[in-house]
Amino acid sequence: MRNKAKPQSEPWVQKTIKYLWIAFVGGFFAFILFVWMLSINFLGLFGSLPDFKALENPDSELASELYSTDGILLGTYFRENRSPVTFDELSPNLVNALIATEDVRFEDHSGIDMTAMLRVFVKSILLGQDSGGGSTLSQQTAKNLFKTRNDDNQGLLSSIPGLRMLIVKTKEWIVATQLEKSYTKNEILTLYLNTSEFGSNAYGIKTAAKTFFKKSPAELNVQESAVLVGLFKAPTYYSPVFNPENSLRRRNTVLGQMYRNDLLTETEYDSISQLPIELDYSVSNQNQGLATYFREVVKADLIKWTKENLKSDGSAYDLYGDGLRIYTTIDSRMQRYAEESVDEHMRSLQATFFKEMGTREPWVDGNNQIIPNFIEDQVKRTEAYRLLKQRYGNDVDSIDFRLNEKKKMKVFSWEKGEIDTLMSTMDSMRYYKKFLQTGFMSMDPHTGHIKAWVGGMDHKYFKFDHVKQGKRQPGSTFKPFVYAAAIENGYSPCYTVVDQPVEVYIPGQPAWSPSNADGKFSYANMTIRHAMAESINSVTAYMMKKLSPKIIVETARRLGITSDLEEVPALALGVNDVSIFEMVGAFGTFVNKGEHTTPYYIDRIEDKNGNVIQQFTPKKRPAMSEEHAYLMTYMLRGGFEERGGTSQGVPYTIREGNELGGKTGTTQNASDGWYMGISKDLVSGTWVGGDDRAIHFRSWTAGQGSKTARPIWVKYMTKVYADKSLGYTKGAFPRPERPLSIEINCDVYEKESQRFADFDYDTKKNDF
Repeated sequence: MRNKAKPQSEPWVQKTIKYLWIAFVGGFFAFILFVWMLSINFLGLFGSLPDFKALENPDSELASELYSTDGILLGTYFRENRSPVTFDELSPNLVNALIATEDVRFEDHSGIDMTAMLRVFVKSILLGQDSGGGSTLSQQTAKNLFKTRNDDNQGLLSSIPGLRMLIVKTKEWIVATQLEKSYTKNEILTLYLNTSEFGSNAYGIKTAAKTFFKKSPAELNVQESAVLVGLFKAPTYYSPVFNPENSLRRRNTVLGQMYRNDLLTETEYDSISQLPIELDYSVSNQNQGLATYFREVVKADLIKWTKENLKSDGSAYDLYGDGLRIYTTIDSRMQRYAEESVDEHMRSLQATFFKEMGTREPWVDGNNQIIPNFIEDQVKRTEAYRLLKQRYGNDVDSIDFRLNEKKKMKVFSWEKGEIDTLMSTMDSMRYYKKFLQTGFMSMDPHTGHIKAWVGGMDHKYFKFDHVKQGKRQPGSTFKPFVYAAAIENGYSPCYTVVDQPVEVYIPGQPAWSPSNADGKFSYANMTIRHAMAESINSVTAYMMKKLSPKIIVETARRLGITSDLEEVPALALGVNDVSIFEMVGAFGTFVNKGEHTTPYYIDRIEDKNGNVIQQFTPKKRPAMSEEHAYLMTYMLRGGFEERGGTSQGVPYTIREGNELGGKTGTTQNASDGWYMGISKDLVSGTWVGGDDRAIHFRSWTAGQGSKTARPIWVKYMTKVYADKSLGYTKGAFPRPERPLSIEINCDVYEKESQRFADFDYDTKKNDF
């Protein structure tokens, strides 16, 4: 019997199967070769990959953060406004929303989700449908961390269309698998949230939560978490600020993903998806928040510090990208009280100034006559004029036309906040020159810690810092240095002098003979304590004559004044410019038992991992004896305790059961108003005046320091004492342990001081 032959396969079928296997195996090995060549950047064709060290220590730009001594974030310095958080600081709502929307199998894969890749291949490539992205959170983290799509990381083959994306995706696969080996899932998720961009200048979840909702990441509820996760798809298109309808739609899509993955119940989804988006939106701004002037002063110091200090590897620190943490001495509560006090008083004082000014211009000469062409001369000092001068040269008409050309702008006002208006450069100059300016600083005299710093009224519109950068004539607040020199040279606070005309002669100079503020002399015999309390110029001049300008300069220098001081008799009345910063430091010497502590405001700097890079310590040195320092606190108390003292108008509420010292100061024509106030624990100083010395009150009574500057100190101290959490209490200046070598209970007016405690002598008495 003949066997039946087996059917033979068609030759073309065998060949097809053979070729498919060859193509598959060849493709597999070709892909392995491709990955290997890419991993070593063969011949520079593919661009570099991060090395293992970079994977272990990924580096992204982090904002440096400035903190108060009580742990409050004051501000940040950044190119990308990003501050890191840990997984424990994330809301579970946020974690659930992120995983449900971006990578539902995040816990199950090792960096590459083959199911998602297959879906993308079939639907997007074969069927041409939108199937969503196939990137895992690990891949997206790799993209964020190492900028895999930047031109800097591309090779020669990256310019070929189609091949570029294959190279990029392969790099992200490789890096993602390496990240999975180096980090836990929680760490990768946190890295992703810390490195993502959310729009509105918010980089990282901590900044985003604060920008859009004024919350920490841990405080985000479900709907807020869904809004922020929705931004990953397209930060601008789905911005709740600029495209609220798109954002609402995208938020509900995220909520739907959470519902489909059993992270929300149907009831929760139905109710939350009906809610509107409620924002508390505020983009981080150097002109907003606490201590705006202070932050700019610190920034300049920090930039200098980064240039003078290097990392262990020899590279320079980057203030805007290294995530430094700078801890200051500022107390956020005291800073807030200082800013509130300045705001409350300056708002009222400016209204008084406008009322007195009426329709007249405030810039006047020594005879109270309006200075001609004042604004025209002032504008020539501006950047706007300099640029016009560069453009038009000597074409005066063109420059004048541009200076007087109206344009839209926002301007500052006390009454209405920001005002939208039309103004020219000249109009703006004329408008802003009419505002009074101010500065305030408060310090712990024992440590040198600056507790509050207000450099001006509004940093957005008035950039100049009046605490350290600005210097003005201190007027009578300089007199304590004259009396400090007298005390050190053997004069007692009880030393008596007659209030009468005094002439001081210096070889080669005309005789100096100052008058008192009211132009009169009482010819009464008075102690130097009483004379300083009432700010009698003739007695100060007499003590200057007894000593010498040279001794006064030397004393002021030792106590902490660093500005240039002329050795002239008029120095006694404060004719040389000084800063609030110097004055507070110098007065602090009296309270700190004669030891001068230079005011300072940076406590320490840490790196992004919390390691202390530098610890700052106060600079201290002996400046005068403990007894002499105590005698000066006694002298300064005279303003409160002597009849007619220039601090008698301070409310009894903060004087009761308290020893306080103070000194007012007002310069010629009331251009500058000062007040220096001391307690056993705090030394504070404030200045008020026009932007230019020609701008001032025309009424002496309204323009003196007791009216323009002292109320800020009063408001501040009232708030500080009211806040028991600060720990500042009323009490006496500590006496030296050794008995005093002189008797100080000598003021004939002391017994009557309480009779006049609530009477403001400054309403009838003026103070230079």
